[in-house]
Amino acid sequence: MGKMQRAALYCGFLVFACNASATTNDTGNRIIKSHAVAMHGEVKYPVSFTHFDYANPAAAKGGKVRRSNIGTFDSLNPFIAKGNADSNIGMIYETLMTQSGDEAYSVYGLVAESVEYPEDRSWIIFHLNPNARFHDGHQVDADDIVFSFNTLMEKGAPQYKQLYEGIESVSALNAQAVKFNFKGSDNKELVLTVAGIPVLPEHYWVDREFDKSSLDIPLGSGPYRVKDMDPGRHITYQRVKNYWSKDLPVNRGHYNFDDIRFDYYRDRNIELEAFKAGEYDFRVEYTSKSWATEYTGSKFDSGEIIKRKVQDQSPQGIQAFILNTRRKPFDDIIMRKAMLLAFDFEWSNSRLFYGAYTRSKSYFTNSELAATGLPTGRELEILTPFKDQLPSAVFTDIYSVPVTDGTGRDRHNLIEAQRILKQAGYQIIDSQLHDPGSKKPISVEFLTYSPQFERIINPYIKNLKKLGIKATLRIVDTSQYINRGRSFDFDITTVRRPQTQSPGNEQRLMWTTEAANTEGSGNYSGIKNPVIDQLVELIITAPERTELIHRTRALDRVLQHYNFVVPQWFNDSHRIAYWNIFEYPEKEVPFDVSFNANFATWWLKSATISD
Repeated sequence: MGKMQRAALYCGFLVFACNASATTNDTGNRIIKSHAVAMHGEVKYPVSFTHFDYANPAAAKGGKVRRSNIGTFDSLNPFIAKGNADSNIGMIYETLMTQSGDEAYSVYGLVAESVEYPEDRSWIIFHLNPNARFHDGHQVDADDIVFSFNTLMEKGAPQYKQLYEGIESVSALNAQAVKFNFKGSDNKELVLTVAGIPVLPEHYWVDREFDKSSLDIPLGSGPYRVKDMDPGRHITYQRVKNYWSKDLPVNRGHYNFDDIRFDYYRDRNIELEAFKAGEYDFRVEYTSKSWATEYTGSKFDSGEIIKRKVQDQSPQGIQAFILNTRRKPFDDIIMRKAMLLAFDFEWSNSRLFYGAYTRSKSYFTNSELAATGLPTGRELEILTPFKDQLPSAVFTDIYSVPVTDGTGRDRHNLIEAQRILKQAGYQIIDSQLHDPGSKKPISVEFLTYSPQFERIINPYIKNLKKLGIKATLRIVDTSQYINRGRSFDFDITTVRRPQTQSPGNEQRLMWTTEAANTEGSGNYSGIKNPVIDQLVELIITAPERTELIHRTRALDRVLQHYNFVVPQWFNDSHRIAYWNIFEYPEKEVPFDVSFNANFATWWLKSATISD
């Protein structure tokens, strides 16, 4: 989800977009009809807009581009919790509406050209664009939308049930109109959530098994289709020349390459060397050491390869060592705090990362949603009813992460970890820490798929050994890593949880008790806490932006003080490198966690303007 500037009339938490209309029904509920919807405030772009500001409508079309992926794929179905789907398959699909990249959270017409909904947002009707077509020429109709929703709920990955649980019913009013009724009117985000439902072709799936992992090339209605592939090795997407929505304002200046090929690599070092050898054209670098030391040579000096950093204004969420509280010893908050004390970020940042990172301290890093200081004002009012159910530190202590002098010899935090463990009844026997209850020795395993994390985890393991904790590192292939993550089969692993400027329904997938009990959800820590459950619901039902900020800060503060994770680091810019064959708009997409939204607006210097 994203956020932006505004340009419309505003009434409470509802949007009256420019050139939108409103009527009143029999119950006195105002009905809004519009081309766009914003979560809070006003949409930026009026009904007459021709393109997003960050796209160049005159961008040239054509040419072939090569990119890379790490790992493998054995499926082309991204909607189920089976198989390892190619991560780019979403390019063949569309949603009812699409989000802008320069607003907090606003959506504009795509498959649905307009919407109508009441002031209380208790239902929404999507009016479909009569020109919408799947790649086989079949018209997209309301039955396809009903089928998409029902199929995802019945056969899709578990997160869809949580994401759409507030929907009571969906029905086709006619061939071009579909209505979603909601269970209540307190979840104002649902009108935007359902706008993001992927549109699936009923006629294609009627004789196929949706819930089975498959490499059959699926049918979509998006800007690209699958051209060819060698499973696990490469896949090529071809631009749909007669793409039905290429001239819609939301798409002008986007999807400019004729072919995009993704080659899969098993090793990041080999992947980087292949880039420098000209085997593919564009990459995003995630490793600070590589960025600092390996992007050098004559091709960089001559300008054949461009290396640059692009600012990312998106909330960075949190990247962290996830402690699985479903398992001992991490069901104990004291042990989790000791784990936090044992990680020496300052040494890692200095010696391993070339000083490239800032320590994460919040689950909503790099945003106004992050909790700081002590709770006061409205945030304190939100938390006070839960005071007896929360650690007292939530109200009395400013959350902070341990700091060292960066030498690797600062023992202050390890001494503190030893103190709290001993106070909690843990004992050192034969140089190994033992559980106070079971009396068993403490041992934990770090799980990763990236050999590059070995240099980060091994110093951490040495610090844990000083506490008497036996820690080991297991490196597995990508498929095994994904499957073990889905089934929560790990002690410690690294996960990055990006956030948006407008948190809402997706928070259920990350922090709630229901998600903790649902394999394939994003609640990797196994958080089962009734207060956190309630705070998530408060975020979802926030009536306006200011209240959303206070409620999100309250959730952030509670998550911080339970020490469910050991925070790692963040970088507020994209490190990108590319062969000097591209052009791109003057304006970047400001809210773009993965840089994919930006890359969708690039074009080749050698391309022609004809389509």
